[in-house]
Amino acid sequence: MSTTVAGYPRIGPARELKTTTEAYWADRLGEDELVWIAQQLRADVWKDLAAAGLDAIPSNTFSFYDQVLDTAVLFDAVPDRFRGLTGAGGSPATPLETYFAMARGADGVAPLEMTKWFDTNYHYLVPELDPSTRFRLVGDKPLREVREARELGVETRPVLVGPVTFLLLAKAAAGAPAGFRPLDLLDDLVGQYVELLDDLASDSVAWVQLDEPALTRDLTPAELAATARAYARLGGATTRPRILVSTFFGEAGEALPVLRDAPIDGIGLDLVAGPGNLDAVARAGGVGAKTLFVGVVNGHNVWRADLPAALATCATLSGLAADVVVTTSCSLLHVPIDVEAETNLDPRLADRMAFARQKVEEVVLLGTALRAGRDAVAAEIAAAEARRLAVPDQLVDPRVRERLAALGEGWPTRGDLEHRVEAQAAALGLPPLPTTTIGSFPQTAAIRAARASRRAGTLDEAGYVRAMKTEIDQVVALQEDIGLDVLVHGEPERNDMVQYFAELLAGYAATEHGWVQSYGTRYVRPPILFGDVSRPEPMTLRWAAYAQSRTSRPVKGMLTGPVTMLAWSFVRDDQPLEVTARQVALALRDEIHGLEAAGIRIIQVDEPALRELLPPRRALWGAYLDWAVGAFRLATSSVAASTQIHTHMCYSEFGDIIGSIDDLDADVASVEAARSRMELVTDLRKAGYRRAIGPGVYDIHSPRVPTVDEIEKSLRLALAAVEPARLWANPDCGLKTRSFTEVEPALRNMVTATRRVRESLPDGG
Repeated sequence: MSTTVAGYPRIGPARELKTTTEAYWADRLGEDELVWIAQQLRADVWKDLAAAGLDAIPSNTFSFYDQVLDTAVLFDAVPDRFRGLTGAGGSPATPLETYFAMARGADGVAPLEMTKWFDTNYHYLVPELDPSTRFRLVGDKPLREVREARELGVETRPVLVGPVTFLLLAKAAAGAPAGFRPLDLLDDLVGQYVELLDDLASDSVAWVQLDEPALTRDLTPAELAATARAYARLGGATTRPRILVSTFFGEAGEALPVLRDAPIDGIGLDLVAGPGNLDAVARAGGVGAKTLFVGVVNGHNVWRADLPAALATCATLSGLAADVVVTTSCSLLHVPIDVEAETNLDPRLADRMAFARQKVEEVVLLGTALRAGRDAVAAEIAAAEARRLAVPDQLVDPRVRERLAALGEGWPTRGDLEHRVEAQAAALGLPPLPTTTIGSFPQTAAIRAARASRRAGTLDEAGYVRAMKTEIDQVVALQEDIGLDVLVHGEPERNDMVQYFAELLAGYAATEHGWVQSYGTRYVRPPILFGDVSRPEPMTLRWAAYAQSRTSRPVKGMLTGPVTMLAWSFVRDDQPLEVTARQVALALRDEIHGLEAAGIRIIQVDEPALRELLPPRRALWGAYLDWAVGAFRLATSSVAASTQIHTHMCYSEFGDIIGSIDDLDADVASVEAARSRMELVTDLRKAGYRRAIGPGVYDIHSPRVPTVDEIEKSLRLALAAVEPARLWANPDCGLKTRSFTEVEPALRNMVTATRRVRESLPDGG
């Protein structure tokens, strides 16, 4: 009975990875300095995990940007457009400069597409492959990190994205022949993994961890056969470490017998998101001589583990495997580092939570109890249980529950779509191909300073309001000068699209240091949704109304939808998500009523996480989509026909849920489409989508400014799938993370391109 974790946060306790990487991008820090700081961050993690008492410690979990991108670079899956780039000073790009170009783009070179890592808010870079792709093991990062740790006296287990998951998450590159699938390249890729395994074994590495979360999804017979073929070859390699294949985020299902029969040494199962894995192992009669890595500590949420239940699970499985290793359900990348840093939380709430460091302690405690007997740590388990069962204030609000009960079940409706289109056209008077943005504008140093001064008490409320109004004035004036048709107030008061609302809703708590990586150097502090949710007072009304008072053009009110409020928070686990979603929707409904009463005629309710929470197994989709769509419609259904409801979605594969996007009954959906070459727009057309759509015509996650011609090309590509009367022009996401030096020319180019396209339409559209 030994212990490990599947992975650990790489950002540093004070977000050192963010600050140093961004300093490097800004030419304030050299590459050698960045590499040295990254090495220190890795070393600190290994030393901390060893000191905590873990028996086995992972390595190669560090990344400058993303582990899928790391895998692509390791095996030379670099698209041709990134080869031969010019780096700093006009010299050939270094490998690190090429790496960041793949993530962020470069002058004239578009980055890789980015999308969500299963049901998390982490984003990965999507590999682009075609039949000409030839994998080669060109890097040594896994072995280099093993050696770094060894110099500290720590033996580690390298972690890599498994070959099947890598290929199932990849996409066919533009121009690839019809019928090509990245999985067609499996044999070539597995050959390079065999070479890597040989290198690791030659350096006395005992175990390697291959992460295969894609095996928890529905797999075709061909994909299962490919998995069996891959692991027969890897397990049959002449020289290799012992191989652990880890599955996360659901039940291994039909992949479990494949792994059980493969010549590998360990299987990792998520017993939190995939409780059925326990029965599946029992039905299979165990896993034979293999080691079972049992994920009983939740790596995807912040609540303390039910240690007695976890002990019972481990004891049940101990007779079904040669050995059992206690571990986390997935990498701890998805939770903050240390709850002890949160000194301003209600102590009873803080007691109920475990961040990464506390989850490591839970794993070690479980391992001790299983080895030495529960009596040996009875006091520690009792203390942990007392903390887990602490009851904070605001857990239950009878008024919220009574309101929901009075509403009944089912999807509320807004009436006939054509009638709404006519009413909104009369009320808004917009031109064809209206131009707008997704909501946020750059968060300047002045904005951040004003918020910080307010928190510190050195800026009073009146001064803060003046500062925010000044920012709104500037953003509204800029949008008018650029020529946008529908304006936004820019969201200067918002630290984050979820955290901002959480701080104003009852039932939520906010952390000070609970940072989690979303993508690259974009970190978020997911709020803690611990109790019944309600809206004590208006949240956005004064800012939207003020912006509308400064212009004759329509201003959009901006809200975050109920599903995204759940997906990007750490949500209570004592009631079904459906119930919590309806509580959030009811609070948003109140806010929407307030905006409409104040004369805001366009209200955007963002749901970028709608696809993100989709269960891995298709059999569970219907139940999830029923309550997810119902929550959105509960929030938005009670407005007048002349009030236009927008939604926004980005960085997920939405093709599977086109029908549900339609079921949301929003009047306009703005969607990420720039990196994916308008694929979603085509999917919507094929599905008969009848509502207006705003495909992202340029990628805001790249610092490069798109040209007028590039944006015009995107718009004309969209017009091939959507008639002009239903098409909007907008960036593919909010502009918060960009600078005004990037945003202003990009938006001016967008408006110019849109006007060109309008003029080419019959009768000007």
